[in-house]
Amino acid sequence: MAAEYPGAVKRLSVVAENVGSHLSEVSCDIGENLIAEIPELRGDDTVVKILQASVADNVSTLLHIFENDIPLDNVEGPVAATEYARRLAQRDVSVSALVRAYRIGHWRFLQWCLDELDRQDADKDLHAATHRRMLRVSFGYIDRITEHVIEVYQFERDHWLLSRTAVRANRVRDILAERQVDPDRVESTLGYRLRQHHLGMVAWLPPSTGDGAGLARLDRMTHLIARELHCSARPLFVPRDESLAWAWLPLGPCADVPLDRLPQAIERCDPSIRVCLGAVGRGVEGFRFTLRQALRAQELAAVAVPPPRFTDYSRVAPIALMSTNIQDLRAWVQAVLGPLATDDENSARLRETVQIFLDTGGSYTATAGAQILHKNTVQYRIRKIEEALGHPVQKGHTDLEVALLAVQYLGSALLHPDIP
Repeated sequence: MAAEYPGAVKRLSVVAENVGSHLSEVSCDIGENLIAEIPELRGDDTVVKILQASVADNVSTLLHIFENDIPLDNVEGPVAATEYARRLAQRDVSVSALVRAYRIGHWRFLQWCLDELDRQDADKDLHAATHRRMLRVSFGYIDRITEHVIEVYQFERDHWLLSRTAVRANRVRDILAERQVDPDRVESTLGYRLRQHHLGMVAWLPPSTGDGAGLARLDRMTHLIARELHCSARPLFVPRDESLAWAWLPLGPCADVPLDRLPQAIERCDPSIRVCLGAVGRGVEGFRFTLRQALRAQELAAVAVPPPRFTDYSRVAPIALMSTNIQDLRAWVQAVLGPLATDDENSARLRETVQIFLDTGGSYTATAGAQILHKNTVQYRIRKIEEALGHPVQKGHTDLEVALLAVQYLGSALLHPDIP
């Protein structure tokens, strides 16, 4: 990195002093600009006042750094900025809005400083050096402070979600325990309508990914899925611990949901999160059974090797109901599949072929098309499979289809190890 141009530190100090003489005006301008640019920051007078205090503290701190050449390592986040991050977390304003406020506010702040620098009579080299220093220091400060407020936001979000949902969790337990409930009263407490269609969801993080912000991540995923499914209102989110949550997605009068988009959406948002869904249910009873189904799917996902990121109960219901005793299920699958129940590449290839063959009604042509194989290759594989099974694949095909489905979702957990 090139050495600092002589005079740039002093010149930036003069810029900061002059801008600081208009501190109230600068802070007000930045605050008004943020409110105009980011709709999520509007509507709450108390929070708007804290925003103005946060802006003023950040502007004052950064000008102080400019004016006195203070190393960024010695700078702590302003108290008002920390409090503003907490308030946004409590009011369910997204962390992206918080970060965007710092980006937009930073740009507005630089406009004031650059205008002041342009007003000063400096040679070209000194002007450029001061400009570079201004950008380097201010971007370093914004990077440092946004990391701090994001950490504060995530911690507060987790804490607030736990506090806010304590009462909700009690009401949910009453419903799930099939106690007598007054729908009107419970809906008021939950902030969620029971007399509609629901989709139960279980979401969790593997222990190895715990980072102190688990609930906030699960909450974001829940809202993402709700948007993907075009939910009619806000989902009901109930934390179970710091890395596990239950949720109900409100579907209103609609019973059809576009689940095909969810795997990719989950992968894009947070691939470490695991999600299981029940089937659509209606009313209080549907509220109960859709979560029970999601929990069944979670039990299935917990023993799968490798663990799936997304499990839809409606696609794995027979296996979920059978997997309460994994040892018995493993023994049954191995008995049905015989030599095909080996955890190796060749057996996996044969299992895939026969599964498609059965799904297509025993069509060699359709199976070849699905696997991009020659029809003769499929016929050869089916003969090899029947030799391994000791009978035609169409004989006892129901057991064979269920066993193949079990292996598809539980993987190596049901197979013989591949021993050379």
